[in-house]
Amino acid sequence: MENILVVDDEEAIREVVSTMLESKGYHCTAVHNGRVAQDQVKKATPDLVLSDMIMPEMDGIRLLEWMRQYDPEVPVIMVTAIHDISTALEAIRRGAYDYILKPFEKDQLFLGVGRALQHRRLIIENRNYQRNLEQLVEERTAQLTAKHVELEQSYDDTLEALGSALDLKDAETEGHCQRVTAFCISIARSMPVPDPYLPILARAAFLHDIGKMAIPDSILRKPGPLDDAEKTKMREHCEIGYNMLIRIPFLRDAAEIVLAHQEFFDGSGYPRGLKGEQIPLGARIFTIADSLDAMISDRPYRRALPMSHAREEIKRCSGSQFDPKVVDVFMTIPERH
Repeated sequence: MENILVVDDEEAIREVVSTMLESKGYHCTAVHNGRVAQDQVKKATPDLVLSDMIMPEMDGIRLLEWMRQYDPEVPVIMVTAIHDISTALEAIRRGAYDYILKPFEKDQLFLGVGRALQHRRLIIENRNYQRNLEQLVEERTAQLTAKHVELEQSYDDTLEALGSALDLKDAETEGHCQRVTAFCISIARSMPVPDPYLPILARAAFLHDIGKMAIPDSILRKPGPLDDAEKTKMREHCEIGYNMLIRIPFLRDAAEIVLAHQEFFDGSGYPRGLKGEQIPLGARIFTIADSLDAMISDRPYRRALPMSHAREEIKRCSGSQFDPKVVDVFMTIPERH
């Protein structure tokens, strides 16, 4: 039940107004001036104040101003017998929700009170919504974050499966994708690179040879050296891989690394002959990790080379094949890291 405070210095008006409103299911408290109204409001905040304009001790305008300070969410309707629109407008300007001129019809009273109380309900609903909004946003953000992490994990699981498929296609380099990815992340963290870049680099490293899926097995598995035509065909795998990945939104940054993973720092690489910092940083990191794995892994035509030999070879090719700055970082990483 909504509570209405009726303030009027005429007892008859207080009783008539209270009786009419209570017949509509409202609970009314009636007082005879603004000072008493203040004490009543402090005891129990009403949902609506219905106040006369002219009263002894504290008039309606002063009560209105006090209410706006004490609790601005409580609407105040001013009731006056002064048929002067400027007086009514002054009340509105000072914060009254509405005004009613005496003598008034009961329908006019009910309509004004109904609108004011609806306004009050909307204010309360909005306040409660605002109070809960931050918590709701936090909960929804947490849910979305969890779903995003879950989705990313499913993507990465798919990428791992693709990498494994590549290893099966090129049995000579079994486990190569996983090892190169680990080496890339180790170098990147030592540089360091921003954390958000690490998953991009990892995905690119894992999928760097995805384009080889389109290279004929007769070339990919050829036991001897490739002829010039076969070399040209093999070199297409960078662009093929790029074209496969660039269409997938969350792999677009990784696709740029895949395209450039055979570029050399001095511009002698392929497919575009990029030079220096024209080559994406991820690709400059990758070339070192890829070469390292190639040297320290067993191949059909030779045994794995010692890590010390691989490090010296990478140092020797600094400035030609490899970015000297990335080489310097790589050389600071302990051999058994």
